[in-house]
Amino acid sequence: MMLSVVVITKNEEQNIYRCLDAVRWADEIIIVDSQSTDRTLEIVKQFHAKVYSPVWRGYGPAKREGVAHATGDWVLSIDADEVVTPELAGEIQDIINGETPYDGYYMNRRTNFLGRWIYHCGWYPDRVLRLFRRGKGNVTDSPVHERVKVNGKTGYLKGELLHYCYPTLELYLSKSNTYTTLGAEEAFRRGKQFRVFDIVIRPMVSFISHYIIKQGFRDGLEGFLISVLSSVAVMVKYAKLRQMYKHEKTKAETDVERN
Repeated sequence: MMLSVVVITKNEEQNIYRCLDAVRWADEIIIVDSQSTDRTLEIVKQFHAKVYSPVWRGYGPAKREGVAHATGDWVLSIDADEVVTPELAGEIQDIINGETPYDGYYMNRRTNFLGRWIYHCGWYPDRVLRLFRRGKGNVTDSPVHERVKVNGKTGYLKGELLHYCYPTLELYLSKSNTYTTLGAEEAFRRGKQFRVFDIVIRPMVSFISHYIIKQGFRDGLEGFLISVLSSVAVMVKYAKLRQMYKHEKTKAETDVERN
């Protein structure tokens, strides 16, 4: 059987070689690129990958685009800042070359934050479903917080997927700004109403959950930073949602005055 690896990219020259080098054994590599302006596509050429550049409509739609172009019996969906360990690669190869009752597999993802591997804060084991039979699964269409859904039985792999997502605080803050905006926009589309509780209480609950209940204190200063920054992200997301409703109200009032 064949394996197709799907990766979405945008200016990932710092990560993409490490990511693709770990899966160069795959039968097919598909890149869905969002107008990269750095050396990403130049590096990708070394792996003879198939490159597609659709209009950006969010993370979920981009990954679905890649899956739609896959021709393998199995699909492995990973991000450019993720790396398949040799142990995980061996398990995946055993699956695609053998017989299995499962149509999808979860794997443990371990995240590196500012140079430290995080084992608490609710970050580990971060079980993500990334391997699935083509035709039996796909990525949800959500522009943010997308995930793989499988129509069938799912199993678990022991090998790890390494996640090098936050090498610097600047990058974390940049991604957080993007994710909180996307999260607020999604909540606004769903009609979720803003409450003062969401800005005043929910962030404190988030900190207690990450740092105390999920034992973020065991990850040292990085665990503390993750807990604080996660609570701030919650506050910012709902503050942005509030701003969207205020903007909508102001626009409606302006339209009434004009009429």
